[in-house]
Amino acid sequence: MRHFSYDSDLTGGSLMVRESRVIADLLLKDATPEEWLDAIQTDNRLQKPTAATARRIAQSVRKRLERMEPSFWQAIRDGDDELATQASFCAVLERNLLLVEFIESVLRDAFVTQAGKLHIWQWSDFLDERAHKDSALADWSMTTRRKTGQVAFRILAEVGLLTDTRSLTLQHLLVRPEVRVLLDDTYRHRIRGCLEVSGAAAG
Repeated sequence: MRHFSYDSDLTGGSLMVRESRVIADLLLKDATPEEWLDAIQTDNRLQKPTAATARRIAQSVRKRLERMEPSFWQAIRDGDDELATQASFCAVLERNLLLVEFIESVLRDAFVTQAGKLHIWQWSDFLDERAHKDSALADWSMTTRRKTGQVAFRILAEVGLLTDTRSLTLQHLLVRPEVRVLLDDTYRHRIRGCLEVSGAAAG
């Protein structure tokens, strides 16, 4: 029996919308390996301080976006900031089941009970509970647990489900109709549910 693994990439960074626009452009242009090298390292289109950092970020974002259809790449590259942010959020969720389940359980419960805000400790408790599905979570260092929690909350703040990363105050997210269409057309109903979680109390 194959062991279940969350295979999360949350340590790789948050939404990185600006970087995602660059990577989406390269994917849409079906760039060759040489063109990737030129864009990421020679031209430093991601505007990173070192070539190693640029390569790492490019690889992380590319792995997220390659799970999505070109229609999402188009929305990220050509959309306004709000549309690009929500489309990037979809790509992060596609790559991170751990974050999907956190939204479906902890965040949804907070909206339903009108808790008003999240708490830092809720991420740690969530990891403890999910370790029953993936024992590798129990082996995460305190640094990794803290880092993934910081990134998860930053992602939720960047997309607009939290007001900021300090207060962790809940905020209603108005999902763009274009994003709803993209998700429906690709049968990503679970991800659509994550974006619409702030309406859970009314459901």
